[in-house]
Amino acid sequence: MGISKGRITVYNVLVVLMALLLVGVLVWSTLISGANAGTLGAYTTSVDAARGEILDRNGAPLVTNRQGNSVTFNYTGFPKDQEKRNEIIVSLVQLCEANGVEYIDKLPIKVSKKTGKYVFRDKDENAAYLKWLKSKDVLNLNQYATAENCMDALIKKFGLEAYSKGDARSLASVQVEMLRNSFNTSYPYTFAEDVPTDLVTIIMENKNFYRGVENTVEAYREYTDGTLAPHILGRVSGITAEKYEETQKALDEALDKAKGKGEIDELTRNAYTISDVYGSSGLELSMEDYLRGKRGAKTVTIDNEGNSTDTYTVDPEQGNSIVLTLDKELQKVAQDALKKRVDTLNISAARKCAAAVVVEDIHTGEILACATYPSYDNNEWKEKYSEWAEDETAPLWNRAVMSTYEPGSTFKPCTAIAALEEGTITDESVWHCTGAYTYYSDHTFYCAHHTAHGTNNVTDAINVSCNCFFYETGRKLGIEKIDEWATKFGLGQKTGVEIPEATGHVSSPEERKAAGGTWYAGDVITTAIGESDNQFTLLQLANYVSTIANGGTRYTPHFIRAIKSADYKTTLLQKQPEVAQTLDISNHTLQLVREGMLKVGTIGFCKAAFADLPVTAAAKTGTSDVVKLIDGKKVEGNNGFLISYAPYEDPEIAVAVVVETADSGSLTAVVAADIYDYYFSPKEDTSDVQPYGELLV
Repeated sequence: MGISKGRITVYNVLVVLMALLLVGVLVWSTLISGANAGTLGAYTTSVDAARGEILDRNGAPLVTNRQGNSVTFNYTGFPKDQEKRNEIIVSLVQLCEANGVEYIDKLPIKVSKKTGKYVFRDKDENAAYLKWLKSKDVLNLNQYATAENCMDALIKKFGLEAYSKGDARSLASVQVEMLRNSFNTSYPYTFAEDVPTDLVTIIMENKNFYRGVENTVEAYREYTDGTLAPHILGRVSGITAEKYEETQKALDEALDKAKGKGEIDELTRNAYTISDVYGSSGLELSMEDYLRGKRGAKTVTIDNEGNSTDTYTVDPEQGNSIVLTLDKELQKVAQDALKKRVDTLNISAARKCAAAVVVEDIHTGEILACATYPSYDNNEWKEKYSEWAEDETAPLWNRAVMSTYEPGSTFKPCTAIAALEEGTITDESVWHCTGAYTYYSDHTFYCAHHTAHGTNNVTDAINVSCNCFFYETGRKLGIEKIDEWATKFGLGQKTGVEIPEATGHVSSPEERKAAGGTWYAGDVITTAIGESDNQFTLLQLANYVSTIANGGTRYTPHFIRAIKSADYKTTLLQKQPEVAQTLDISNHTLQLVREGMLKVGTIGFCKAAFADLPVTAAAKTGTSDVVKLIDGKKVEGNNGFLISYAPYEDPEIAVAVVVETADSGSLTAVVAADIYDYYFSPKEDTSDVQPYGELLV
């Protein structure tokens, strides 16, 4: 049977089409291979941005960045074979340990020195981590699984049967972190941070073995002077599991509202990873959103010889610069003054003193200095944290904003203003003090040391700090009015400052009842002299005396002066004075109270300390009983306080000081004196050492 012409035609057409297709494939292959000759592969990865800098009010750098080495794993080059991965990782661990270098190790499991078994480390602190580790997505264990159970599963998962307990644990720690950090082409894994150059050199010289292990130059936080305002500046640390979950929820919400691919890509690129750093305290924490930069992106092309070429598709953007209200030099003076005062008062092991000071611009609420002693060095955090954490003097604690104190007689100007403004007393009101005050005919209260002050009006009563005058004033004024005016002055409430602060409270029947206690009639008069349940922070006291000094305007105190772009060319925020409350106080009342405080500073308790100052300063001292537990024993003493402002004629700054167990408020005056002496004395021009000063205008 012959083949029809139609079938022959179809066959010929198919042959031609197949030939054309083959030619097309050959041409395409030639073109593409020519264009990519010598290229092994390419991938895109994110590039971290440096955090913004923190400067003092004059442009002096306080927190900057320095370049350092990180040892990272490149996903494309790192072996996929588990056994080879283990060989590289255990070698790196041993290399680090031999050279005293820390690698990232967050696994909350350790080998017990006593039993040689695996046990949990800080189980409560690492609860979120362990919950994730035991989850279905990782080890699929019951939540009550032991450390031994977890390690057995990790050994099986990562093929660690041939390794010793210690090495198996180290290997598991790194492998789990790689898993937690979603190790892939977009996100390399950081094995160790801030690694010495000589160790990096060893690794790079053995690249044939350490395949996929690279040196990445990164920016690390650096404190120009680690002792300067560490409680205020704060620190950065690895993001916690809880904070990471928070950021993921925020990311999901933002992605739901995102418009367009560009916005989605940017949100995704800048999302926090579990290995990111995050502000953990102080201004590093509160200003995280401004300080954190924006990640970039780069494409890495690798040729057949293993050489890589980077092409940035999105440049990283450094975080914004934060300009503080703090004056670097004044801060140093304040810190030195506290140390000098405390060291001279620590006369025995039975009485260990501590102190704090706040300096505020009375016309703006700007905090010019804020110091605590004992303190610490931010640059020595790694080496000495454990020592500081166990120190009974609590150097890590910010006494200026986190401690609350019974203010003692520094509260008397508030009582005086309240009584004068409410018409309870006048400038002609007097009280004859015998050293004792009988209340309700059956209870006697005393002036300090049972001193008989004689007959005094309100101005002189402030000067000599006569308890009896203010007992009587408080009795007539009543607790409601005392509390009302204390609240107006911002006492016993948060100030609104940018870092975490304690609240405290004003003494009242309601406060006592809430604490489960009973309010007594005598509490009214002890409240009037700053005792009973009054508990205020030193920052609140500084803001209170600032309000007296400026005539009745209570500002919101603040540490942030401005926020600038990284190149300082754009001002994102210029902080303006914020009025929290305006107190309607007559000039006559203010004059009477100020005259009393002037006497304290010139002829009273602060006379000797303030004698040689370049300006005249007004002040009020105070003491309050305190019981401390030292070496397991209760030690009684008095906290000393000072509120002050200067110059008296035209006030500029206010100073509040506390020295714990100082015995008297007058002993704190030398701290304020050192501050006033520096602040109001002529200074050399330091513009040449403030590198960013001219950019802050």
